[in-house]
This record gives sequence, C-alpha cells and structure tokens, in this order.
Amino acid sequence: MGLEPENTLRSFVAAQQAGFDAIELDLHLSKDGALVVMHDTDVDRTTDGTGPIAEKTLAELRTLDAGLGEKVPVFEEVLEAVRAPLQAEIKDIAAARALAEVMLKRDLVGRVEVSSFHDEAIAEISRLVAGVRTALIGSRYGTDIVERAVEAGAATVCLNIRRITLEIVEHARKADLRIIGWVVNTQDHLRLVRALQLDGATTDYSEIKRTARFTA
Repeated sequence: MGLEPENTLRSFVAAQQAGFDAIELDLHLSKDGALVVMHDTDVDRTTDGTGPIAEKTLAELRTLDAGLGEKVPVFEEVLEAVRAPLQAEIKDIAAARALAEVMLKRDLVGRVEVSSFHDEAIAEISRLVAGVRTALIGSRYGTDIVERAVEAGAATVCLNIRRITLEIVEHARKADLRIIGWVVNTQDHLRLVRALQLDGATTDYSEIKRTARFTA
C-alpha cells in the first residue's frame, strides 16, 4: 500500500483492514530457496541493504529494515498474518515451482491467484497446480496479450491502465478473459476503469476503495 512500507506484513494487514477484495504481493527466491516477498530483484530501493535478493540467504535478508522497522517477509508469514485472498506475482519458472509446492501443501487453490509478466511461469504453475487461477500481466502490450494469455492458460489479463484501449478490452472479452487495470491511483484512472467496465483494478491507496471495490 502507498501508506505503508510496500510488501511488508504491516502493509498487508492495513490493506485487509481497509476491506480490499484481495491483496497483491510479489515473490522472489532467496539464495537458499525461500519465497521472499519483495517487488524488485534487489533490496536497494525498499530496504537499508544493497544487492540482489538471489545472492542473499533468508537469514541475511531478515537482518534488513524494510521500512519502519519491518522485516522482509516470506510468503507463508503473509498467509498467517492475513485472511484475505491473495494475488501472488511470480518472476520465473523457479519461483513458480516453489510457489506450487506451498500451494499444494497448504491447499491454497481457492485463496491464491498467481500472476506473472512471463508466459512460461504462468504455464508452469498451471501444469503443477490443478485448478489454479492465473493472470498474465502486461505493461507494454498490444492485442497480442490476449492470445498470449489464452495460450498460457490464464483466465485474467492485468493491464497497465496507461496503455489500455477499447480495442484491447473488446478483444479480451471475446476470449472470455477477465480484465484488471493497474495501477489505479487517481480518480481519472478510476473513471477509465468504470468507463471500460473492467472487472477490477489494482491500487496502492485505500482512498480508491471508498469509491469502488477493487484489489489492493
């Protein structure tokens, strides 16, 4: 959330208390294979440390301050801290396999939707976890995002709100895909979401929730 240190337990609890329909988080693998919750591939921007996540063990990551004294969380901690549905973004096939193991172990198919910018990661989690809900994310995209989503087995496309067009929305609808807009942090973007009749939106701010029901 924009009001708390991002991808921390503090931010997820705040999002749940604000009543969002679901909470989005980002997953990376530590050097020793832990599913770490952080947006970037390195720790520089959001902690007091430096360097790639993949080059640090979980113990090393846990020594970092992720903002206001918060520790870098692992995925299973988030599962325990909040009860809201989750959308977990994965970056590659390795993360897909690690997440699949947790989802199968804890029977999370009904609670966790998996998203990714990477078609192969979506295809891999779909192969490993029967019935998993998946979403293909597009930042710079055209109508081809629809064909890519269908081929990867995704039921949803999460689209950069700054690039979305009516043509793409109509193309996605014909393919029976749900459409989520991101990141919707202004009233102008919220009005666009409504005008295009999207299925939801991702936002960093609870103020958006006061106007409509969307994903955190």
